[in-house]
Amino acid sequence: MPLTFDLDPETTPELLDSIRTLWADVSNAGGAVGFVPPVTTEDVRPELIKHLAAMAEGRTRLLVGRDEAGQVAATAFFTLNAHRLMRHWCWLYSVMVHPSHQGKGYGRELMAAAEKAARGMDGIHGIRLTCRGGTGVDRFYAGCGYQEVGRVPGAIKVADDDFRDDITMWLPLNPLPLNRLPLNPLPLN
Repeated sequence: MPLTFDLDPETTPELLDSIRTLWADVSNAGGAVGFVPPVTTEDVRPELIKHLAAMAEGRTRLLVGRDEAGQVAATAFFTLNAHRLMRHWCWLYSVMVHPSHQGKGYGRELMAAAEKAARGMDGIHGIRLTCRGGTGVDRFYAGCGYQEVGRVPGAIKVADDDFRDDITMWLPLNPLPLNRLPLNPLPLN
C-alpha cells in the first residue's frame, strides 16, 4: 500500500513524538541520518528542535509520509537558502523511512514526493543533499535521478577509526533560466 504524504503538517505533540521515534529507530538500524547508534529519542530531541525552530522561521519545511494505518513511516526536511544567490535551490535533510518498511519501495515514494513538493515551491530549480559514504545510499539517490557533484574523502567520523566520505548529490528540477555548463563531477585521483 502506498504512503500518503503531507507537506507542512500541523506539528502536534503526537507527530513530533513519532518523528523522534522514527529518527531513533532509523539511526539504530544503521541509517545515516546524523547519528551513530545507539541513539535514544532524547538524543534526537535537540536536532528535532533545531528543525522546528527553522520551520517556525519559515526556513525549513517538513514532508511526512504515513502508512495505511496513519502512522509516520517516512520524513524529509527541506531547508530553504537565505543567501540571495542561492535561493533557487533547496537542501533535503534527514531523509528517513522506518526500518520496518524497508523493501516496500517507500524510499522511492518518499524521494518522488520530495521532488514533487520541491517542484511546487516557487523559484526552486534544484534539490541538493549530502549522504555518508560507505552506506550505498548514494547509489539509491542516483537511482532516483540525483547526480554526485562532490565528495570530501573522510569528512565524516563515525568512530575513532572509521572515516566516511561526505557525498554531495544534486537533482535539477526546472530548467535554469541561465545558460550554463552541464554538471560533471570532478574526477577523484
